[in-house]
Amino acid sequence: MTLAFFFDPVYFLYVGPFLLLALYASWKVKSTFLKFSNVGVQSGMTGAQAAAAVARAGGADVTIERHAGFLSDHYDPTTKTLRLSPDVHDGRSVASIAVAAHEAGHAIQDVRSYAWLGIRSSLVPITKFGSMSWVWIFMIGLILSGQSKHGSPVGNFLVDAGIVLFGATVLFQLVTLPVEFDASNRAKAVLAQTGIVSNAAEAEGVNKVLGAAAMTYVAAALTAIATLLYLISRRRD
Repeated sequence: MTLAFFFDPVYFLYVGPFLLLALYASWKVKSTFLKFSNVGVQSGMTGAQAAAAVARAGGADVTIERHAGFLSDHYDPTTKTLRLSPDVHDGRSVASIAVAAHEAGHAIQDVRSYAWLGIRSSLVPITKFGSMSWVWIFMIGLILSGQSKHGSPVGNFLVDAGIVLFGATVLFQLVTLPVEFDASNRAKAVLAQTGIVSNAAEAEGVNKVLGAAAMTYVAAALTAIATLLYLISRRRD
């Protein structure tokens, strides 16, 4: 998003509430993780050990690596690698177990050919291109269209192209929702079945950590949808 949009009050009418929700969700996931980072698990497992156990129980053969950054955890399906942030990889807390198991849930999705994960992976190339280029194409289109009283065919085409490219980002965000919810559900099921999470208090902590993380994906999707609606409204001007 360029600074030009931030001078348009209509932008805030469309997107502002969801930006605030996204900020709250970001704060919530960080504060919840930090809270449950101080709550140990009876199993004594590190996040890396829990991730390995969950993946193994789900039939996934993965490599687990320590990855720099706070909550930078992710699963790379191209190399079958779980990359866990230091706090998660080495931590022996409810928070570490929850996040590590969630990422292992993605590995289980992969080995079981979960359809939504495959769809999301197929969208990555166009989403990367679209996220870097849509705003410039859209803005150039607006400028060209504004130079003519009746609009510019080239400008209108570029505006539409920018909207379509951003639409790919929206689609990616929407597809991400079932992928993330399913990974958490798989993780919680395996944690309970294997006894890695051994009591109600630990299970509640896992639910809160993963619930806070889920909120960030919902907020991102809503923000993307609101932004798309704003762009379409500009197209009609």
